[in-house]
Amino acid sequence: MCSMADLGPDSVFNFTADTGSLHKWAVLRKKQDSEGGLYVCMNTFLGFGREHMERHYRKTGQCVYLHLKRHVRQKVPGASGGALPKRRNAKLFLDLEISSDLNSDDFEYEDEAKLVLFPDHYEISLPNIEELPALVTIACDALLSAKSPYRKQEPDSWEEELQASKHAKTLVQLDNGVRIPPSGWKCCRCDLRENLWLNLTDGSVLCGKWFFDGSGGNGHATEHYRETGYPLAVKLGTITPDGADVYSFDEEEPVLDPHIAKHLAHFGIDMLQMQVTENGLRDNDIKPRVSEWEVIQEAGVKLKPMYGPGYTGMKNLGNSCYLNAVMQAIFSIPEFQRAYVGNLPRIFDYSPLDPTQDFNTQMAKLGHGLLSGQYSKPPMKSELIEQVMKEEHKLQHNGISPRMFKAFISKGHPEFSSNRQQDAQEFFLHLINLVERNPVGSENPSDVFRFLVEERTQCCQSRKVRYTERVDYIMQLPVAMEAATNKDELIAYELKRREAEAARRPLPELVRAKIPFSACLQAFSEPSNVEDFWSSALQAKSAGVKTSRFASFPEYLVVQIKKFTFGLDWIPKKLDVSIDMPDFLDISHLRARGLQPGEEELPDIAPPIVIPDDPKDHMANHFVESLDIDESSVMQLAEMGFPLEACRKAVYYTGNLGAEVAFNWIIAHMEEPDFAEPLVIPAFGEVASSGAAALGAVGLDNQPPEEMVAIIISMGFQRNLAIQALKATNNNLERALEWIFSHPDPEEESDPALDTMDMENNANANILSETGSEGPRIKDGPGRYELFGFISHMGTSTMSGHYVCHLRKEGRWVIYNDLRVCASERPPKDLGYIYFYHRIPS
Repeated sequence: MCSMADLGPDSVFNFTADTGSLHKWAVLRKKQDSEGGLYVCMNTFLGFGREHMERHYRKTGQCVYLHLKRHVRQKVPGASGGALPKRRNAKLFLDLEISSDLNSDDFEYEDEAKLVLFPDHYEISLPNIEELPALVTIACDALLSAKSPYRKQEPDSWEEELQASKHAKTLVQLDNGVRIPPSGWKCCRCDLRENLWLNLTDGSVLCGKWFFDGSGGNGHATEHYRETGYPLAVKLGTITPDGADVYSFDEEEPVLDPHIAKHLAHFGIDMLQMQVTENGLRDNDIKPRVSEWEVIQEAGVKLKPMYGPGYTGMKNLGNSCYLNAVMQAIFSIPEFQRAYVGNLPRIFDYSPLDPTQDFNTQMAKLGHGLLSGQYSKPPMKSELIEQVMKEEHKLQHNGISPRMFKAFISKGHPEFSSNRQQDAQEFFLHLINLVERNPVGSENPSDVFRFLVEERTQCCQSRKVRYTERVDYIMQLPVAMEAATNKDELIAYELKRREAEAARRPLPELVRAKIPFSACLQAFSEPSNVEDFWSSALQAKSAGVKTSRFASFPEYLVVQIKKFTFGLDWIPKKLDVSIDMPDFLDISHLRARGLQPGEEELPDIAPPIVIPDDPKDHMANHFVESLDIDESSVMQLAEMGFPLEACRKAVYYTGNLGAEVAFNWIIAHMEEPDFAEPLVIPAFGEVASSGAAALGAVGLDNQPPEEMVAIIISMGFQRNLAIQALKATNNNLERALEWIFSHPDPEEESDPALDTMDMENNANANILSETGSEGPRIKDGPGRYELFGFISHMGTSTMSGHYVCHLRKEGRWVIYNDLRVCASERPPKDLGYIYFYHRIPS
C-alpha cells in the first residue's frame, strides 16, 4: 500500500532529476494525446498507457506515477465569427510535438499533470508545493521540463529543420526572358545532366558539387555565385506542389524560400503542376498515371480508407517508409503475430526492468499497435462532415509513430540510425538478424523464412564437382533485360527521348521494359561463371561454373527483384521494368538433387598459402591466395568506417558473395573481441567449421568459457541457465545477460501451456539440418506458393524515393502508404521490389 507517507525523505523511490534517465518517459506521443494519457513511473522513468501501467505496478511494486494528459479543444469563435487570433499557449509545458492531424489555428491545447499513488489511485494535481516534499517537486519539475529525446537527436540527424533564407523576401530576379523547359536540362558550362541547380536570379542551370543529396558535380553553380553574387538556387528535379530543395550560397546551407512559387513562376515554372520524376520536372497534363510514383500509389483513383485491427498506418519519421513497409508485411504473418502479440503478457512479464532495452518488448509493442485496432478508428460523423466541408482528403488521422522502435533496432547501425533513405531488403535482413539473436520461444518466428541453398561448383576442365550448402532468407531474381518483349518500343522511345533532350522539349511518354517472369526464373537457374576459380583437381586456377538450387523450401518465400545496379559513377540506380509476377508460383523444379550418379567430387585439397617474407606482415596477409578475396567488396565496407581486417574477414567468411552479405556478417560480429584482428586461415578441413562458427552457428559440443559462466553464476543465476544463454548468444556475455532477462527460468517460471504449444509446433515442423541437430532449423515442404504481399519502391536508387506495401487481407488487396491505409483498386503487382509468398498446403 502506497500513501503520502511514502513520499517523505526516506522514500525508496528513485526521485532524481538526472536528465540522462529522463529520456525514457517520452515513450509514445500518441499515448499522451490519447484518452488515458501517459503514466510515467517515478522510479524508472518508463512511460505506460493505462492498460499496461497496472501490470507494471503488479510486477514491480512501484506505486508512484506521473500522469500526463494533453487536452485538445476547439477555439472559441471571435466576434467576427472566426477563431480568436493565434497566441502563444502558456498551458503547453511538455516538449512534445502538436498533432499534425489537427489544424493548430482552429484548436488549442492544454497539458495536465498529476501525481498518482497506487493502488488507491490517489491523485495530487501539480504543481503542489504545499503537500509534496521538495525532492519530489524537483523530480516532477525535471520531468515536465525535460527536452524530448527525439528533439535531442535532431541536431545529429541528416535532415535538420530548415530556416527561411534572409535573401528570399528581397531576392532580385533579372528580366532576361529566360524560360526553363520541363526536362532536357544540361549544365551551361559542362555536359552534366544530373545534380543541376537553377539560379533564382538569372535562371542559369549549373551543376553542383554537394553530396548531401547523394550525387556530385563540377561545382559550376558555386563558381557562378562567386562571379555574380546571386545567392539562391533550387535543385531541378525536386520541385513539387509542396516545395523544393533550395540552397543559399551566401548562408552556406539548405534554406526555405517562402516565395518559391513566385520565384519559379518568373522562369515559367508552375510548381503546382509539377512532380518529382527520374529526369526532373514533368507536366502532369502530358500523360497522367504513367510514372511509377502515380501507378504504385494508385494516384487519380478514389481509394476507400480501411480501419480496424490490421489496418493501422505508421507515421513516416523522415525517410522511414522502408521500415514501415517491411513491418507491415512482417506482422501480416501469423507466426510473427503469435510470437509477439500472442505472447505479449509473457514478454512483458519477463522483459528486463527497462523494456526499452529489450528487442522482443519493442516488437510486441509495435505488433500490438498495428494489430489491436486501437489506433485505427474511423472518424466520427461530425468529424467526417467537418473534413468534407474543409475539403480535406486525409481522413485517416490516426496510426502509430515507430520512433522508439526505430531508435532501438537501428542503435549502432551506421545507416539505419540515420534519417537517410535505405534499402528495404537490407533492413529486412537486419531485422531477421535481430530476431535470430533474440529468440522469443523455443521456435523462432524467423524460421518461416529460412531455407537451404545447394551450390554446385564444377571445374570446367576436369568436370569434377563440389556440393556445398548455405542458409538464406531471400530468393534474389535477376532482371533478364535481354528477354524484354517490347524491344522495338524501347528502341523507339530511347531515340525520341534523346531527341527531346537535345531539343529541350518535353520527354515522350514513358515506355517501360516488359520482362516475362519465366525469363527471370530461368536466369536464376542458369550456371554462372566463378571468377578466379581454383580447382583442387588440377591444383591450379581454372574455369568454373556454379549453379544454385533449393535444398529446402521455406514456409514463406521472399522474392527480391534485383532492380538496383551501379552506374558509371558508382551511384546506385534502378531498372524501371514491369515483370508479370504470378499470383501462384511453383518452383518445385528447382529442388536440389545432390551428387548425381556418374559425378566425381573435387578432392579436398588445401589451396596454397602465401607466407610473406616479412614476419611483421605475416598475420595481416595470412590468407589463401586462390580465394582471392573480393577487394572491391572489402573497400566498400572499409569506406563505411569498419576496420580493414574486419572487412576482409567478413568477405572471406561469406564466400565472396558481395558487400551486402558481408555487411550483415559485420553487424552480427562487430561486438566480438577479435572483430578487428587479422584474418587467419585454418587448414582446409577446418574451413567449413570455422566458417559456420563465424556466421553465428554455435557448436553444441563446445561448452562456453568457464570464466563467462562463473560471471553469470556470480550474479545469482543457475549454471544451466548461464550455459544456455551463452550458447544462444554465441558466447557474448552482454547479449547473454539480455537473453536471460528476456526469457523465463525454464525450471521455475515456464508456462506449461506454452511449453506444450511449443512442443506441438516442433513436432509438426519438418526440421532439417546440415549436421544433425546442430545445424540450422529448416521448415521444408512443397515448392508451391501463393502471393500475399509485395513492397514497391519509387525513385531512381535506394538512396532516395519512397516505399509502399500492398497486402492481401480478407480476400482483397490493401495499400499501406505510411499513415494512409486504403482498399487497393489497382495493385501494381508488376512494379514490385520485394514479394511475399506463402506455401500452399499440399
